[in-house]
Amino acid sequence: MSNQKVKFIDLGRIKYKEAWDYQTRLHNELKDIKKYNLSQEEKSNYKNQNHYLLFCEHPHVYTLGKSGSMDNLLLNEKELVEKEIDFFPINRGGDITYHGPGQIVGYPILDLDLFFNDIHQYVRIIEEAIILTLKEYQIEGGRIEGMSGVWLEKDNKGPKRKICAVGIHLSRWVTMHGFAFNVNTDLNLFNNIIPCGIVDDDKTVTSLAFELNQSSVNVEEVKNKVKKHLSQLMSFDLY
Repeated sequence: MSNQKVKFIDLGRIKYKEAWDYQTRLHNELKDIKKYNLSQEEKSNYKNQNHYLLFCEHPHVYTLGKSGSMDNLLLNEKELVEKEIDFFPINRGGDITYHGPGQIVGYPILDLDLFFNDIHQYVRIIEEAIILTLKEYQIEGGRIEGMSGVWLEKDNKGPKRKICAVGIHLSRWVTMHGFAFNVNTDLNLFNNIIPCGIVDDDKTVTSLAFELNQSSVNVEEVKNKVKKHLSQLMSFDLY
């Protein structure tokens, strides 16, 4: 069986709402194709399913997952306006997180029925793609049981540190939302929230640039590494 084909689209810097609307349109497109194919008695009448991998970067925004608490946003509406930060409650899993410049945000729009039917496996694969990318920079990433995302262990740079958040939404086994990988992210923006609702003093956030002691990292290089590992782990071909 040949690999699924996935169209890669780099949206560049795009407002969160615009990217969300675009994701939703593609998500509905996949569900419509799926519904059509299920209505056909002959496989010869099937339409080819489309899959997408979107990369982008957002202006400053906080997003709150459906299981999150507003108490984890430490700014009021006036302060958000003053700081020019958007805020959106959304339908992904997880709590509150930050998106902004210097971060690789990835949105895979995939029909998992054509890959595997295991949401936990899907999340683990996203995490593994980031872990393998970090390994190419001689950084050891890992997981914390019961928490999504990619973490670095406590060391002389600080306590346990989250470098990539993962939050997804599924409908009819079609995915949306995805991951946010801190590459050159201004970590001060996390001070206005309780990231992912985690209040432990022994956990914080970090970025690739901070871990490498660099002012900035080549984001395009990092994107290519993440794309490579995702496509290999999911067994799809990008075009």
